[in-house]
Amino acid sequence: MLPKILTKRILVLLSFCALLGNIGCSTKADEKKTEETEYLVTSPLQKDTTVTKDYVSQIHSIQHIELRALEKGYLQKIFVDEGQYVKQGQLMFQIMPVIYNAELQKSQAEANYVGIEYQNTKRLADSNIVSKNELALAKAKFDKANAEVALAKTHLQFTEIRAPFSGIMDHFQVRLGSLVNEGDLLTTLSDNSKMWVYFNVPEAEYLDFKTHTQKDNQTHVNLMMANNELFDHPGIVQTIEADFNNETGNIAFRATFPNPKGLLRHGETGNIRMTIPLKNALLIPQKATFEVLDKKYVYVVDKDNVIRSREITLAAEMPHIFAVQDGLKKSDRILLEGLRQVRENEKIHAKFVQPDSVISHLGLYAE
Repeated sequence: MLPKILTKRILVLLSFCALLGNIGCSTKADEKKTEETEYLVTSPLQKDTTVTKDYVSQIHSIQHIELRALEKGYLQKIFVDEGQYVKQGQLMFQIMPVIYNAELQKSQAEANYVGIEYQNTKRLADSNIVSKNELALAKAKFDKANAEVALAKTHLQFTEIRAPFSGIMDHFQVRLGSLVNEGDLLTTLSDNSKMWVYFNVPEAEYLDFKTHTQKDNQTHVNLMMANNELFDHPGIVQTIEADFNNETGNIAFRATFPNPKGLLRHGETGNIRMTIPLKNALLIPQKATFEVLDKKYVYVVDKDNVIRSREITLAAEMPHIFAVQDGLKKSDRILLEGLRQVRENEKIHAKFVQPDSVISHLGLYAE
């Protein structure tokens, strides 16, 4: 019969061997399970497509001006109301014209007096009683008097503020009876028959736009209004500013929109929606990427089915899809699913799926 101490040692040794056996079996099972796990891989799909991008925009009337007093005086009459539509030439404000009426009457009286003198001098000159120099002097005085009349009429007209074009009135800056000085703001006037919508485009997208747009082709854009509804009428990009903003790296585009119902008003905001063509774009599913410190990565599978992470740069983002600018080639194989289940430099059992099949199941619409 074995001593108790020896018996205990044998039992401990047997237990330890059994534990090692279980661990070994478990490790082999895990390795077998890992080897049997099949991961789907695919490649980028290269094709021409389009991407829709939104740009924050500011909406301006095609004409928006300030109406200011041309002469000093009391605001005697207001013939329009705030928010009213006025026609070109319509009388809007009247500044008290008493002084200017008096000036006009005075200048007209002087012109009449000088005119009589001129006629008398002309008759005497015709009879050779006075010289031609005296007739010329009388004519000069008469012309000067008529000029004074014209100037007085102009001053009197300045007391009437008329609409320079048809448009919508803004709120009044003065009230009836106010004393206004020359140059004081009375109100603003907006022509909303067409609207100019300004939006800023980054330099790279500007270059793509100019590269893929023919000189004579007009680029149509849409306007998403502040209530998230699409404006009924498309606009046309007609103007691009001359210089880039060095601080933002953007350049301003201007699109013109018809506004037949007057829905859009000066000062509104919205989002310009522009469709941009992408030539030979490399398309990959969004779910095949992961992010580390605001950078995008994919797992690239080499010829030995070993995965390695690679940083990519995006050209555009679409529903369920990314267009890759740098970091991938058409021939590269990337891990499609199970990104959280694998590790760097791990060898996997890969099953290749055709990229067009992958993209079509993501619901991408591309032309």
